[in-house]
Amino acid sequence: MTTARLKSLIDSLPTSNLDAVILNPGPTLTHLTGVRFHLMERPVVLFVAPGHDPALVLPELEMPKLGLFPYKVQAFAYGENPSEWDDAFRKAAQALGLDGKRIGVEPRQLRLLDFRHVKAGAPEAEYPDASEVLSRLRLKKDKAEVDAMRRAVKIAQDALEATIPLIKIGMTERELSSELVIQLFKQGSDPELPFAPIVSGGPNAANPHASPTDRKLQAGDLLVVDWGAAYDGYISDLTRTFAVGEVDDECNKIHKIVQEANAAGRAAGGPGVPCANVDKATRDVIEASGYGKYFTHRTGHGIGMEGHEDPYMRGDNLQLLETGMAYTVEPGIYLTDRNGVRIEDNVVITESGAESLSDMPREIRVVG
Repeated sequence: MTTARLKSLIDSLPTSNLDAVILNPGPTLTHLTGVRFHLMERPVVLFVAPGHDPALVLPELEMPKLGLFPYKVQAFAYGENPSEWDDAFRKAAQALGLDGKRIGVEPRQLRLLDFRHVKAGAPEAEYPDASEVLSRLRLKKDKAEVDAMRRAVKIAQDALEATIPLIKIGMTERELSSELVIQLFKQGSDPELPFAPIVSGGPNAANPHASPTDRKLQAGDLLVVDWGAAYDGYISDLTRTFAVGEVDDECNKIHKIVQEANAAGRAAGGPGVPCANVDKATRDVIEASGYGKYFTHRTGHGIGMEGHEDPYMRGDNLQLLETGMAYTVEPGIYLTDRNGVRIEDNVVITESGAESLSDMPREIRVVG
């Protein structure tokens, strides 16, 4: 599979006006090679160019990983003295004849640290943005990838279900987050979670990207839990909102509205449907209810090896959904300094429509 991915990337370079691409440790490098490297102070960079075996610059201590590659690579190893590292990059660039050529980079992943060494090795090269060609490489998930994501969803759902009985009034957001992390690992998540869980109650729930605090859960709070698991490098990203004890009528109302918006968004996807239509489906429900100004973010984002990747479910994105694309549907209503609701599911496009990988109950549930 990784050999086919390498061929697909190489075949796409000429039509993208690129002579090569470089990748440092991260999801795209792992997707292309099946090998995981740490992002650390010692740079690791893979050079890929048509007509050549890929060239890998790496520290000597990482040399045993060469045996994990599914295809032949040229290795250019360096020692501990940083003053010698540029020479390894120079040799790699020369082996592929890249100086003066167009070497595509992945701006969201490539660090200045790595880039400086690459540029020292090929000072006359151009370094255009290769985001589009690299995004296409991971955009449509195959069966094995979807199966891994499905497993990551199950792990996450099982972990939260195991945590719910532990939720009590007076427990802090931080304590609840810690219990959830423990359950994620107990249920089988990879050691590296896709993100730290968001656990926010009451006024904190009105902040979509809140971090857990020492605030104690109180009766009348809405409790937003945004969490995920990882399995074999693929992730889940889910959100459910609970009632801590009895909540007021408006809290029940906005939860019901968001639940309806979430259902509309999940139903809107399908092959050939613009991403904007998914966003419109959720937003129409919330705007019709009179709470449109309280839905302050896009409807969703792609998921796979990263928590945020293409495609993005936003109102101006006319990209057409295709079989194998996976994304979140996560409408919300956020009442500043009062309460908030978000309900999020993971969806994959099938040949006939859109399948939700997550099925944990979405209706309001009382905890505490």
